[in-house]
Amino acid sequence: MKKNSEKSIVLDYAKLKEIVDAHRILGHRVVCTVGSWDMLHIGHLRYLNKAKDQGDVLIVGVDSDRGIKLYKNELRPVIPQEERMEMLSYQDCVDYVTLVDDINNDGKWQYDLIKTINPDIFITTDYSYTQEQIEDIRKHSKDVVVFQRQAENTSTTDIIERTMKKHLDAIMGQLNGKKSQ
Repeated sequence: MKKNSEKSIVLDYAKLKEIVDAHRILGHRVVCTVGSWDMLHIGHLRYLNKAKDQGDVLIVGVDSDRGIKLYKNELRPVIPQEERMEMLSYQDCVDYVTLVDDINNDGKWQYDLIKTINPDIFITTDYSYTQEQIEDIRKHSKDVVVFQRQAENTSTTDIIERTMKKHLDAIMGQLNGKKSQ
């Protein structure tokens, strides 16, 4: 576990830009990715480690609670944004964590983080963005690398659904057992 993880959470994009500029002076390649990171799991960690392998500095954007409610549903996220940022800050492969809250009222991303830091490489998955969105991201990033899913049958949604089904089945079994007595 990293020490001083609170220093790796940078909420001010202007300060993050200064940090990125300093890394560039040192010749470092800056990699960026954005996600909800709700209920951190093995697929997330494999993805983040693979993203870090693409460069020297990995900046991870964490979608805000508000944004996730807009593009997933009202029941998400399960884990609040502050805790998701803190969990990511403890990962050795993650250098900096920031909050991303740039979805407009029409539900469209504004790419504020990417426009501010202009990463050398933006990492995404083959199911996170439309082709049009990826083209918009390319305008503000030197390269876009698309990864495949890093863990088959493991996503936060899958975990929630399996857990709910398991518990609902158990509850129904208990209710049916009580009815027969």
